[in-house]
Amino acid sequence: MYEVVTLLTDFGDFYPGVMKGVILSIAPEAKVVDICHSVEPQNVLQGAFLLYNSYRFFKNAVHVAVVDPGVGTERKALAVKTKNYVFIAPDNGIAYPSAYEDGIKNIYEIDLSISELVGELSTTFHGRDIFAPAAALAVKGNLWDYCEEIGDMEKLELFDYEIQGNTIRCKVVFVDRFGNVVTNLRARDINAKRFYFKGIEIPLVKTYSNVEIGEPLALIGSFETLELSIRNGNFAEVFDIKSGEEIELEVL
Repeated sequence: MYEVVTLLTDFGDFYPGVMKGVILSIAPEAKVVDICHSVEPQNVLQGAFLLYNSYRFFKNAVHVAVVDPGVGTERKALAVKTKNYVFIAPDNGIAYPSAYEDGIKNIYEIDLSISELVGELSTTFHGRDIFAPAAALAVKGNLWDYCEEIGDMEKLELFDYEIQGNTIRCKVVFVDRFGNVVTNLRARDINAKRFYFKGIEIPLVKTYSNVEIGEPLALIGSFETLELSIRNGNFAEVFDIKSGEEIELEVL
């Protein structure tokens, strides 16, 4: 049923290649796709946001998401079966928004004995020793031999912004390579034509070209949330904004 394995991690170089080696040694028929390996280190919220905005563009997929500050502790390793997918991830909330949206059917804890397929069980690289073989077995159809069904999983709320009067408090979930600041404020809750940030007026526009080069702007990006940008510039750098921060916007 499942043909594609996607990988989303904060591992950078090297480590994802090892995970692919494990997957393909067990399930050579798997089609492995990298979604992202540049999630900020230990930033579970960012990993969850990027997974949420990518999982639905695949069919017949097993989604592996590993941003795992609790690796080596007693946190669970999960396999979550939903209406259309299997999500494999540490039990820290990273897979919850995506799994919940698709419709959770069963939640399983993966037994650490699955590492016998790799021949290793480190306390620092469960991506290789637990999650990669689990993904491969999901493709083969016999992952559940290493799983025990459980009742719940850690939850994570992506869209926990606040709107009170003319004040909006939202989170920066992602700063892209262009310096665009992606927030978790959903388009459906935006009812304004301009914002004020640190006393600076920022118009809400449709495209970058609606303002002059070097001018700030706000728009609804491909994530369907509010983004703050500077045309041909770097908003995050100019305003010293980092992922994970809460920012305050005024609507006047």
